[in-house]
Amino acid sequence: MFTPLGLFKAIPCPQGSNCTLLTCIFSHQDTSLGHSESTTAKQTPRSTAGRDGPLREVSEAKRRKIAVDNDSGTEQTKSPSSSISKEKGREQSNHDETSRDRVSGEQTPSREIRNLQSITRNVSPPPARTQPSTETKKVPKAVPSTSSESSKNASNQAKLPPRQAPKESLNPRMLSKAPAPHSVRSSILTKLHAAMSALNEKMKQLKDNSKSALVLSADELIIMALDEEEKVARDNPKVYSNVIKLRIVKLQKMATEDWEKEVIAHLNARYYKIEPKQIPQKPEKLITGLTAKEEIAIAARLVTDLKGKEEFGYVTKVPSQEEIESAKKGIEAAQGWEKCDRCGGRFQVFPGRREDGTLATGGRCTYHPGKLIRPPKRPTDHITGRSDAYFPCCNETVGTSAGCTKAEHHVFKISEAKRLAAVLQFEETPAQPGKGPQKPVSFDCEMAYTTLGMELIRLTALSWPEGETLLDVLVKPMGEVLDLNSKFSGIWPEHYAKAVPYGTPVPDTTSEDGKVETPPMQVVDSPAAARALLFQLLQPDTPLIGHAIDNDLNVCRIIHPTVIDTVLLYPHPRGLPVRFSLKHLAKTYLDRDIQTAGDKGHDSKEDAKATGDLVRVKAAEKWKVLKRQGWTIEGDKLVPPAGQAANPPDAVGLGPGAGQKRKSAEETED
Repeated sequence: MFTPLGLFKAIPCPQGSNCTLLTCIFSHQDTSLGHSESTTAKQTPRSTAGRDGPLREVSEAKRRKIAVDNDSGTEQTKSPSSSISKEKGREQSNHDETSRDRVSGEQTPSREIRNLQSITRNVSPPPARTQPSTETKKVPKAVPSTSSESSKNASNQAKLPPRQAPKESLNPRMLSKAPAPHSVRSSILTKLHAAMSALNEKMKQLKDNSKSALVLSADELIIMALDEEEKVARDNPKVYSNVIKLRIVKLQKMATEDWEKEVIAHLNARYYKIEPKQIPQKPEKLITGLTAKEEIAIAARLVTDLKGKEEFGYVTKVPSQEEIESAKKGIEAAQGWEKCDRCGGRFQVFPGRREDGTLATGGRCTYHPGKLIRPPKRPTDHITGRSDAYFPCCNETVGTSAGCTKAEHHVFKISEAKRLAAVLQFEETPAQPGKGPQKPVSFDCEMAYTTLGMELIRLTALSWPEGETLLDVLVKPMGEVLDLNSKFSGIWPEHYAKAVPYGTPVPDTTSEDGKVETPPMQVVDSPAAARALLFQLLQPDTPLIGHAIDNDLNVCRIIHPTVIDTVLLYPHPRGLPVRFSLKHLAKTYLDRDIQTAGDKGHDSKEDAKATGDLVRVKAAEKWKVLKRQGWTIEGDKLVPPAGQAANPPDAVGLGPGAGQKRKSAEETED
């Protein structure tokens, strides 16, 4: 007889209670527990004459039990079901014995036949055990995200399905745009799989039961290698060969502990779909070996004179009234026509809105958010040709597409000092004789695009070197907002909706269940108001610290004579205007990851803190040099060695190639 596979188990048997088959492929399930007569009728043909008596007694007992319950008018929820389960269990036992009697004299039915019989006949499960069984069923366990959290995740691990790796051969997957010929990809994939297999074998040899789930099967190893090769091929098609080869070398030198993390991440992503929790890590406290007063004394030698650097965006004097009038005439003659800062297209902007409410023309802006990257020259370029420049946001080469991102409006940015002054005039830091010397301040600003250009929307100032918050305010721009630039500024409309006026106590955001939500920010009415608050923390000789500080000073319209710019402390080898990004400097010199929120944007407080710590690192390096030369620190002042006059503060150089105005891959938005 062919295997039924359960295809007919939902169809009632045509013979009904008269069916005499031992393993019928049709359903013999009762439709109601109360129909004991039908149950008895179905079981009777299968019973011998000697077995009919007990079955009838069971049916009669069940009928009497139900009748008593109905007469009493009470609902039996637990005891009837348990008694019925027990009775049905006895019926099944009687039925099994009857079956064995019927086949007496013939071949005894095998274990498989009895198992099939239990499948085709519905049997109530046995009552729940009060004692835990000595034999526990193996439940697939999830791979813990970290070893320390394994006990916490134990309850969740039991709910996860077992791993079932699909069957695939060690053959590169098809891609619409392959980064290399199939033979090359196949060779690289084989080496990648071999490196992973070696690490997996080391894991197997540990014979650690707690890590047995991290030992991959042959199919799982192939899937892991295919996934990784495909990801590199998709994400880095231009540098596919270099990236995957470096990855293979890294795997060949990888320790078992690091391989565990790799396997955990792969298993959670591929089989369990568990996203690792991104726990924001507080940056480790930077220790320079100097006191705060000593660092402040050394910082005086890190100040940079900005005069002569006007061509790179630094404004060192207040634009005259004649220059401002000239800029206003130019704006009026242009009739609002500007060049888009993102796509380069021409559009018309209407400060104060046009009669129909329009802010700008030109429709939606299509652009690439990532800055163009030009691959470095290679010795073989004259043979193979130089690789095309591409956009990291979508890996598209120049000219392939107009852009991969769309925005509601075109936007523009003003860089000329006189045009900036035409919107809001620059001011020099005022002297405050009554306050005395002020401690250095590290600050950072966030900007948004408005109908007046790029304006200030957040200002954060921290004490240096402690990093305590002195000022952190939202700013209402003067023009109508075209784009909050949230991907970089980190400011969203919700921030303004929840903000409270500056000086107002911030309400408590602790909920009833103890959760603490992000408190609302304080907001000021204009960039001029924010600038006035910053002036309260400064004297003209107070070191003001920032990264690419020309952008922050210009958006605030501030001219400050004493600045420390990390762009100038850590110059790019090619010189200005090429600059290292703050993210790159923080990772290189502080071993700190910043600006990791992705589309949520940057945090000006985090950026200001990183900028201040970069200056602290430079101060510690400077002190080592000065100490070897015989300098000492007395109080909060540097004292030169005997017989040597105190030199003026060091002029921080621009690095080689300062006059070259070239762009590079390292120049990113700050």
